[in-house]
Amino acid sequence: MTDTLSLLKLRRSVPPQFLSAPGPRGSELDELLTIAARVPDHGKLAPWRFIVFAGAAREEAAEVVARVFRERNPQATDDQVEFERKRLLHAPVIVAVVSRARQHVKIPLWEQELSAGAVCMNMLVAAYAMGYAGSWLTNWFSFDREVLAAFGLAEDERMAGFIHIGTPTAPITDRDRPVMSDIVSYFGT
Repeated sequence: MTDTLSLLKLRRSVPPQFLSAPGPRGSELDELLTIAARVPDHGKLAPWRFIVFAGAAREEAAEVVARVFRERNPQATDDQVEFERKRLLHAPVIVAVVSRARQHVKIPLWEQELSAGAVCMNMLVAAYAMGYAGSWLTNWFSFDREVLAAFGLAEDERMAGFIHIGTPTAPITDRDRPVMSDIVSYFGT
């Protein structure tokens, strides 16, 4: 238990530009995704799914992002387009967590969406425990239907986030955290 608590106290996000190979692959990636899926899931709906971007597939996805960015921003410079293209090229593995929350007679959409968020957090913690680091990000293309369709999302699916995973290229430093007295209250007397 001490190891788990130590891990949770130290885990922090590492921006994708500070992640490089190696990243999880093969059976290690399978294990990571299995662990990520072990979250509260009222009704056993699995209201999320994964799309893995690794190897040459990252280049293909990056080209989709660059093309759509150029279409949406015809005034953009080549450098700006290249910046957007590179968003999916830094980390060696990127897992898109797709929320497929749908109306249900007993389980509210909000619970299903929270379950997708729990998947993202489980994945980051598991990656850290395996010796990697990562970031949970959304960018403009997480909400762009043309990009999402190109990535294989149905019209009623949404992007919970892109989890960028790899090996940190610099020491992992902490950031300022909330002051607990500012965010904690106790109900009752």
